[in-house]
Amino acid sequence: MNLIKKMLIAPAAVLAMWAVTAQATTDEAIAERLKPVGEVCIMGEECKGIETVAAAAGGGARTGDDIVAKHCGACHTSGVLGAPKIGDTAAWQARATNGVDGLLANAIAGLNSMPPMGTCADCSDDELRAAIEKMSGL
Repeated sequence: MNLIKKMLIAPAAVLAMWAVTAQATTDEAIAERLKPVGEVCIMGEECKGIETVAAAAGGGARTGDDIVAKHCGACHTSGVLGAPKIGDTAAWQARATNGVDGLLANAIAGLNSMPPMGTCADCSDDELRAAIEKMSGL
């Protein structure tokens, strides 16, 4: 009988040690998967690591061409829902009752079917102005 107990204890001990090791690895893997991937930054408050994000994104202000290509062109290339087309200076001048500043104010607030800030919620006023100047020719 002692021989049978000895034969059963050795595999049981190995199995117990394997289970503890597997659980430790699993806990570490779970902790790695659950760690935060970022943080919420609120405008006007200091945000840690924002320099890293800006550097990874190319840093600096985007050009009017960049904004138009990524955010404005979908509607303003074809004139969807009455949007003035890119390069149609007459259509843009008809809307520019207060010049480029008026167009910028409309872009920031949204106008008709265009949402506020167009579709570029993270654009600065200067970037929006550059995009408007590029599209309108004004």
